[in-house]
Amino acid sequence: MSSYQRICLVHYHEIGLKGRNRSSFETRLVRNLEGLLRSYPIAEIKRISGRILVLLSSEADYALVCQVEEAIRMVPGVARVSCGYRCDRVLDDMCAAASDALQDVGEFEAFKVAARRSHTDFPTSSMEMNQIVGAYLCDSYPHAKVKMKDPDVVVGVEVIQGASYVYARSLRGIGGLPVGSSGRLVCLLSSGIDSPVATWKMARRGAVCIGVHFSGRPAAEGTSEFLVDDIAHVLERTGCIARVYVVPFGEYQRQIAASVPPSLRVIMYRRLMFKVAQEVACKEHARGLVTGESLGQVASQTIDNIAATDEAVDMPVLRPLIGTDKLEIIEQAEKLGTFVISSQDATDCCTLFMPRNPETHAKMDAVLHAEESLPVERWIAEILEDVEVRDYFCPAYKKPQL
Repeated sequence: MSSYQRICLVHYHEIGLKGRNRSSFETRLVRNLEGLLRSYPIAEIKRISGRILVLLSSEADYALVCQVEEAIRMVPGVARVSCGYRCDRVLDDMCAAASDALQDVGEFEAFKVAARRSHTDFPTSSMEMNQIVGAYLCDSYPHAKVKMKDPDVVVGVEVIQGASYVYARSLRGIGGLPVGSSGRLVCLLSSGIDSPVATWKMARRGAVCIGVHFSGRPAAEGTSEFLVDDIAHVLERTGCIARVYVVPFGEYQRQIAASVPPSLRVIMYRRLMFKVAQEVACKEHARGLVTGESLGQVASQTIDNIAATDEAVDMPVLRPLIGTDKLEIIEQAEKLGTFVISSQDATDCCTLFMPRNPETHAKMDAVLHAEESLPVERWIAEILEDVEVRDYFCPAYKKPQL
């Protein structure tokens, strides 16, 4: 084998549109990749001419490259990841690297070469590189034909100052923005299907997500807490969650159920949850709340009831799933890897002390009148004293200064 080294090239799209701020987004993505790939034999991760280079150690074989590739493509901010080789800016080496790179793509019938040089100090033009490398590959793979439109595989050859990068195997990433580039949000995280997807969607938009889980303890078992921990570990793989505050909430639901009209119980539960979550957000220097609500999916998710719960807090409440139906949410949860966990039975606060006929069009005057009899401020202080905090690995997260 020639003297070239295995690489993964990380391509991004939306980051490239950020103008003067582009550098900070690129740096954030590099740092996230450094943290999330820490268990793999990586020699170096750095920015190169509109790409991020992940240079693997010399002992990395193809199987390990595939593992790294899969880990990279699920990181928010990555539009595509391409696996291949770094070699000298020598045409013979580039041709040999292209031939080896094609071995990684499996069966194919047609290909094309897409060469690009970032510096004119390399004398061979992009068009000439296409012809030279293409002719070499036609000799190496006589069964294959060159097809300029919709080929089975595109062989990329990128000549940058100091080195060449050649690849053929390329997988689509999840896109979005690097976690840590859009501030912090507090996410109401249950063990159900919806809220983990909502959390992931906001992380994909660059937010550092802090979860708040309202457990049914002590009125119910803490099964949901274990499921939420499993869900958080799935999100943790791509740096999409930083920590989870676990709130024993069952006793407060019991007191609300005994004090307010049955039809307003759910509204009262959620208003208290929002108030607690807002206090956590202030502690974490977060700028908004996130829920997994979808319009009209259940009684608490009508326009009137959403307005009644939003009134309880002074910060934005984001609902990334608001226009999404259940089948779409399930499909995304399956791709994310949380669906099987969320499908397990667990009694949590969402199923405790539920009325037979919950209000679907709450009137604000009735809600505020019912809430007047509740010691809300005292409850919030008690709840914050009893919360349990679980930390997860998120390269973009720093604990708030006390």
